[in-house]
Amino acid sequence: MGILKRVRNIVLSDVHEALDKAEKPLSMLNQYIRDMEEQVEKAQHALANQLYLEKKYETLVIETEAVVAKRARQAELAVSKNEDEIAKLALQEKILHEEKAKMYREQYEVTKQQTAVLYEQIDKLREKYQELQYKKLVLVSRAHAARAIKEGQTVLASFHTENAVKGFARVEEYVQKIEAEAAASSYFHQLTSPAKFASLDTQLQETVQRELEQLKAAK
Repeated sequence: MGILKRVRNIVLSDVHEALDKAEKPLSMLNQYIRDMEEQVEKAQHALANQLYLEKKYETLVIETEAVVAKRARQAELAVSKNEDEIAKLALQEKILHEEKAKMYREQYEVTKQQTAVLYEQIDKLREKYQELQYKKLVLVSRAHAARAIKEGQTVLASFHTENAVKGFARVEEYVQKIEAEAAASSYFHQLTSPAKFASLDTQLQETVQRELEQLKAAK
């Protein structure tokens, strides 16, 4: 059957080769998936028509065989009544419907075989569709990862290590200069600030007072 001819060509083609040749690989990949989805939908419609024909032939076989059985009974009844002309007409109808029943049975069997083939093709198509969906997911993921790596490499390539080292050295020198200025400022501040003495220890007050008087007497 030629229902899936177009999609069969797509399935048999090398997806990776097609992507390499495509101007926009990911867009082409999405187009392949859409094409296959259309073919799956067409195959479903074809299967519905095939099942309808199969059921139609089955009904015709049943109805025709019922007519054959009916005409056979009519012929027997006519013979029992010595009505030969009626019996002949009934037998004639019986023979004609037997031929029709045979033809319908043959068509029914052919239709069933076609339906089985179509089921097999649809199963393969859906299997391949799912496979390509998975491949699409993998390829898109790989493409994004490769793009991220490429962008990272571009950033690294444009980043000059020597300039960065010099820049950090300048910043470190600036910080050291600020630290030195802070230390110098703190030292001079201590020199110019009035001395702060702690309060006298009560246990040493008498000794301190005595030495103070000695200093005064010496003067």
